[in-house]
Parts: sequence; C-alpha cells; structure tokens
Amino acid sequence: MRFKLLIGFAILSFGTVSAQSTIDKALTEIAKNNKTIEANTNYWNAKKIQYKTGNSLYNPTVEYDYLKGTPANAGNQTDIVFTQSFDFPTVYGKKNQLAKELTNQADFELKAANQALLLEAKKVCIELVYRNKLQLPLTKRKEATEKWLVHFKKKLKVGDGTILEVNKAEIQLLEIKKQFQDNTSSITKLNEQLTSLNGGNALVIVDVSYFDIPVISDFETLEKEIEAQDYIRKTLEQEKVIVQKQMDVSKALTLPKMEVGYHYQGILGQTYNGIHTGISLPLWESKNTVKLQKAKMTFAESTLTEHSNEHYYEIKQLYGRYESLRSILEDYQRINQTVDPILLLDKALAAGQISVLEYFVELNYYNNTYNSFLEIEKEYYEVVATLLKYKL
Repeated sequence: MRFKLLIGFAILSFGTVSAQSTIDKALTEIAKNNKTIEANTNYWNAKKIQYKTGNSLYNPTVEYDYLKGTPANAGNQTDIVFTQSFDFPTVYGKKNQLAKELTNQADFELKAANQALLLEAKKVCIELVYRNKLQLPLTKRKEATEKWLVHFKKKLKVGDGTILEVNKAEIQLLEIKKQFQDNTSSITKLNEQLTSLNGGNALVIVDVSYFDIPVISDFETLEKEIEAQDYIRKTLEQEKVIVQKQMDVSKALTLPKMEVGYHYQGILGQTYNGIHTGISLPLWESKNTVKLQKAKMTFAESTLTEHSNEHYYEIKQLYGRYESLRSILEDYQRINQTVDPILLLDKALAAGQISVLEYFVELNYYNNTYNSFLEIEKEYYEVVATLLKYKL
C-alpha cells in the first residue's frame, strides 16, 4: 500500500506542471516596476554624467591691479592680466579614455545589481508556487479528516464506535488545520512581498507551476557561459582597466601645466601690452600618485583572482546539487501509475482492512513523504534559478 500511495503523490505533483510560466511574467513586471531597479538606474546614470565632467579647461582668471605711486609726481600704475591655464595636452585624451571605462563599469554594476534583485524575486515566486502546491493536499487532508471526524462521532453516538477514534481524528484535524493556516499565512505574506517588489502594484501568483527549464549544458560548458555573463566578474575586470587608465592619467599629470594670456600695463602715461605665458614645475603635487595606482592594480588583480576561484567552486557545488536533485525527481517521473492516496486509504478504512490508528499513521507517513518531495522539487527549481541567474 505504501508503494502505491507514494506513486500517487508523485503523479499528482508532476501533473500540476504546465508549459506556461507565470513566474517569467511576474519577473517581467518586476523588472519594469521595481523601485530599487529604478533607483539603481537613476544612480548609475548620474554617475555616468559625473564621469564625463571635470575634463574641460580650467576657468580663466582676470587680474586687475591699480597701484598709486608716491610721491605725487611718481604716477600711477595699472595692470590687467587675463590668463587661461591648462594641463599638458595629452592629459585630456587620457581623461576621456578613463571616463569611457568608468561608464562601461557603471553599466556592469547596474546589470549585476538588477540580476541579484531579479534572482531574489524569482526565489520568492518559487517559494510561492511551492506554497500553492502544498495548499492543495493540505486542503484535501483537512476535508478528509473533517469527514472522518463526523463519521466517527456518528458511530460513537449510535454505540458503534469508540471515543479513541474521535479523539484521534480531532487531534489529527487540529494539526492539519494548523499546517493549513500557517501555509495560508505564508501565501499571503509572499504575495505581499511580490507586490512590494513590483513597486506597490498588486502582483499575485495563484498557479502551481514553476517555469520551463531549458536544456542545461554539461558543467564545463555551463561554467564558461556563466563566467561570460558574470557582471561581477566583468566589473572586477573593468576595475583593472580603470586602474591602468588612472595610472596613465597620473603619469600625464606629472607633466607641466601651462598658462597663456594677455597682459596690459599702464605707467607714467605709457602703456605696455603683450602675451602672458607660464608653466608649473611638477615637483611635489603629484608625488606618489603613480605608486598609489600600482598598489590599486595589485589589489584589483588579487580581488579578481579571488572572485574567479570562489565563483568557480560555487557553480560546481550548485551543479552537483542540480544533478542530484534532478536524479531524485526523475525517479518520481518514471513512475507511471496514477492513484489517489487519500481515496485508497479511505477505502481501506471503510472496508475494515486497517484500523483508525493505522489509517492516521499511514496518512501521516505519506503526507510527510509528499511534503519532503515538494521541498526537494522547490529546492531543485531554486538551484536551477541560481545557475541560470546569468540569463536574467
């Protein structure tokens, strides 16, 4: 009997899967309406504008001096100087290259943040589908136990039953009601969480289907696909490029700054005017800046190496868990016999083939088995969602 009931639970579960994925639709809505994604987009757009500033010429300066001479016949002196300062010409090209790389990194940062948020939302959806699926057998269990409780009370009333049967059914019903109410509460909270993730726009999932799983490559191929779309890795790789560009800018800034302008001087009724030029000597201002960028490069390289190593083994562990869970679920799917477990137990109890105690013991056994199966199925989809995060 246990084997037949176990078959039934497996078939009932897989029979609920459909080709249409409500989860994918929910993620599309969340991607459009989520306030964090909107805020992240605005923030990184502002950063990109910031990166493009600060590479123009310095503000021009105008100096005016009026010097009154003494004694009275010494005459007065007037000086007017207009100057424009600028860095060595190569600096501006280096700064433009740096701004371009910083902008690219901002795009990677935004995509990485959005992927993490959408994965969080997808896991909420998966949990919600799991709770919806669990609600179906909980409802059946509650209805069946309520039916038997009424039956046992009638038997007791006519002297054909025992108080033990009634007590056992009442205890069982109490436990099932608690599970039912807890699960109902979890469904409500998860739908509220989805609404919050959707920017406050109502979003409710009542389906009991997860999402279609594409063909997943072997580990080596999948690992390369994930790494190619790993925006955290891209950000860290971009950091190395940026540090190199910053180093180039730092080196360029060690070259002299220059200024040109116009100088007017009037004294004792005579005027002088002409070109003003100047140059700064790079002796102290840029000291150790190149050393600083070299230290940053070393840090960026070690951070990238650490991430690559950790990410590889994270993917490997996830893939191993994916294969293990897939194998367990395929064992259930290979079973092709359909049976209603509650109906089978009900018939056995009604025919007197099992006692009330045996009925509830068996029912609890298979309820726990089916609950474990649903948890395994949920974990399977969570692992797949994490592996396919790079596609979000």
